[in-house]
Amino acid sequence: MQVSRRTAMKAMGAAGGLTAASGVAMAVGEHPDDERSKPDEKSMSDEKPAEPPGAAVRVAHFSPDAPNVDVYVDGNQVLSNVAYGDVSPYLEIEPGTYTVKITAAGDPGTVAFEGDVTLQPAFYTIAAIGELGASSFEPLVLLDAGSALARVVHTVPDAPTVDIYVEDELLFEGLSFGESTDYTALPAGTFTVSIRPAGDPETTLLSYEATREIGVAYSAFAIGYADPPAGTEGREFTVKRVEDGPMGEQMKK
Repeated sequence: MQVSRRTAMKAMGAAGGLTAASGVAMAVGEHPDDERSKPDEKSMSDEKPAEPPGAAVRVAHFSPDAPNVDVYVDGNQVLSNVAYGDVSPYLEIEPGTYTVKITAAGDPGTVAFEGDVTLQPAFYTIAAIGELGASSFEPLVLLDAGSALARVVHTVPDAPTVDIYVEDELLFEGLSFGESTDYTALPAGTFTVSIRPAGDPETTLLSYEATREIGVAYSAFAIGYADPPAGTEGREFTVKRVEDGPMGEQMKK
């Protein structure tokens, strides 16, 4: 996955008509350079500020039947060859309204999505979810928090509505595809998290160990297929964890 430092500052956006899920925005990550950057450019800082100078956006590819993609903003390519399961660094931009286009990697004529969004001074995750084959591909826009918080996002197109348990205690209830929970304060430590069909506490679809640290906010994205169709090997139901905070890493399993 490549990121253009110069063009990234021009914009990163998401779908017109979409709204950000609830959550207070407080996060920033690393900003990879490319060879086109100029030494005197000040558009992206190497520091990790505690709050955004404008807006900051990262892109996550969680559409299990989609190929690698390129992302364009106002006609400028800002991300290239983003693979399934990838989460980009945060990219700093000016607040405003931008046109975003998502295409097949290396094929700007094959457009999966094109639309406008207005960004406020905040931190965002834009997750590409749904299926190209089912015409449900869309960006899900989320505000990112930055404290000792956690949330779960359901992006598995063939999975039922689910409940989320932590150490067999119900934490989030009735989460459907395309929905995100609110951030919830949780103690630090290592816990077993399980995803179960809504209203069926005896059946576990997936469980995993999660470690949370004080001062870090986490998003857990349920991605892939519950029952992978032919040609989607390696895209089974799993959880992708990312840290949403000024001290957070860009990816966390």
